[in-house]
Amino acid sequence: MKIKEIIDCIEAYAPVSLQESWDNGGLLTGHPSSEVDSALITLDVTEEVVDEAISHGEKLIIAHHPLIFSGIKKLNGNNSVEKALIKAIKNDIAIYAAHTSIDVVKNGVSWMMARKLQLTHVTTLSKEKGLIKKLVVFVPVNYAGQVRNALFEAGAGEIGNYSSSSFNSEGDGTFKGNHSTSPFVGKPGELHSEREVRIETVFPAYLQGKVVSALLDAHPYEEVAYDVYSLDNQHDSIGLGVVGILAGEMDASAFLQQVKNVFNCQVIRFSGNENRKIKKVALCGGAGFSLLGDAIRANADIFITGDVKYHQFFDAEEKIILADIGHYESEQFTKELFYEIVTNKFSKFAIRLSGVQTNPVKYLY
Repeated sequence: MKIKEIIDCIEAYAPVSLQESWDNGGLLTGHPSSEVDSALITLDVTEEVVDEAISHGEKLIIAHHPLIFSGIKKLNGNNSVEKALIKAIKNDIAIYAAHTSIDVVKNGVSWMMARKLQLTHVTTLSKEKGLIKKLVVFVPVNYAGQVRNALFEAGAGEIGNYSSSSFNSEGDGTFKGNHSTSPFVGKPGELHSEREVRIETVFPAYLQGKVVSALLDAHPYEEVAYDVYSLDNQHDSIGLGVVGILAGEMDASAFLQQVKNVFNCQVIRFSGNENRKIKKVALCGGAGFSLLGDAIRANADIFITGDVKYHQFFDAEEKIILADIGHYESEQFTKELFYEIVTNKFSKFAIRLSGVQTNPVKYLY
């Protein structure tokens, strides 16, 4: 199988166009046309992980955290990143990373946390804006169904839990082609009036190429009249963090112990009243403190994330319990997520979770 097929599978789930501007996801080493018959999944790429891939004959490593974040001007093996890169390149091992792109999609990193805690009624905590576009196109009446179906198949028309959404109105379109045209209806040089349907639908911005291509393929006209508008609406299923409901109300102390067990935490740092009742839970994998205000506005009883600084605990102001379970601990199940994405598409492709513990943080008791 070509590496590109695996990348396309992952990016259909978590488009690289959704990653933050500072991020560096994508194929970091290797060529997309290279053939691979197995892959290793890890949270971080270290020299030990590359050694593991070598020992098992895996030519592709799929990671959550990109090995390369900033520019590399020299490759001399003077630090851990350079050593891992050199070893991967020498052994013809490709490295692919999906980082913030898989943080923000529905059923991404934070959703995996919610699954592990068996939360229900899970929704995105901090919804992104500016990621929705509206398409308006004018189609001959008898071809409206054909064009609509093509747009829906390309991913347009999804609003929350609804699909195939559109608005349609009829009117008269006019046009006159010059003598270089071959119009679908009418004659060159003559003004023509055609009964048309105005179709309006929405789509995620990252699907614009696919949606417009589907439109042009399905539309019968030689020249297609369409408009694409950027909307400021929130995207219901793209954004950081999640909020969900526990099956039953719990004391905070008991719930925190459950969280400790589920995420195999060595320690949990938290602020707030441990006698508080917990029912609504907000989560964000990685360093998610910036979403504390969203968690409070969502009326969550607790917000669980990683990398919280000392003074940031004061910002909870007894309105919510703020719990830091650790960066690695909050994202560890992303490996399982990658496994599901790839095996659901390629059930016979050999893929394995790394056995290397890459968490750099250790605890002394």
